[in-house]
Amino acid sequence: MNLLLIEDDENLCDTLLFQLKKEHFHVTVCHDGRDALELFLQDAYDLILLDRMLPTMNGLLVLKKARDAGIRTPVIIITALGELYDRIEGLDGGADDYIVKPFAFEELLARIRSIFRRTGKFLEQDIRSIGDLSYDAALRELKGPSGQIRLSGRESRLLEVFLSETNTTLRRMTILSRVWGADAPVEESNLDTYIHFLRKRLAFVGSSVNLETVRGVGYRMEVPK
Repeated sequence: MNLLLIEDDENLCDTLLFQLKKEHFHVTVCHDGRDALELFLQDAYDLILLDRMLPTMNGLLVLKKARDAGIRTPVIIITALGELYDRIEGLDGGADDYIVKPFAFEELLARIRSIFRRTGKFLEQDIRSIGDLSYDAALRELKGPSGQIRLSGRESRLLEVFLSETNTTLRRMTILSRVWGADAPVEESNLDTYIHFLRKRLAFVGSSVNLETVRGVGYRMEVPK
């Protein structure tokens, strides 16, 4: 799971970074509102933890601009502003959840799990069945009518991106960002290579799930009804 942590309190940021990495999240850190918006707009993350009070641009404005640009990434606002009006303003402004400082990390983790359950994102312990496929995220194991196969780390991440948004066309740059990271120096041809690998894995297990090329746009995973 790729998380973007936007928080200007560097001590809190370091603490959350350490705890989130222990839970096997991949975390990008940002301390500034304008930089946060630039990262937000890359649409490369599964979840964003957004501080409300930030230098150069406040968190609610960052969120508004991202939502206006069509970015639907789930957001949990983390803030010291805990009055009823503040919470309503944050949720009405496009946040999916709102947690008030100071908070226990276990509560934040529970809220993250809740959002992932609602949005269909994968946690490490998840087993997902879709169409004629079964995928174990912890073992990186793919099963189909004709057998099973263990995927590489990159193949499993690519599969998880598609399984979280089946029957949806994903842009090439969106897939690259979600699989390799927003700032990774990766060639677009790498994506084509791993699409080829994943298609071979689907064929090996005898699945009818189809990984389609949408010319000029990207790819879509079609799950037969």
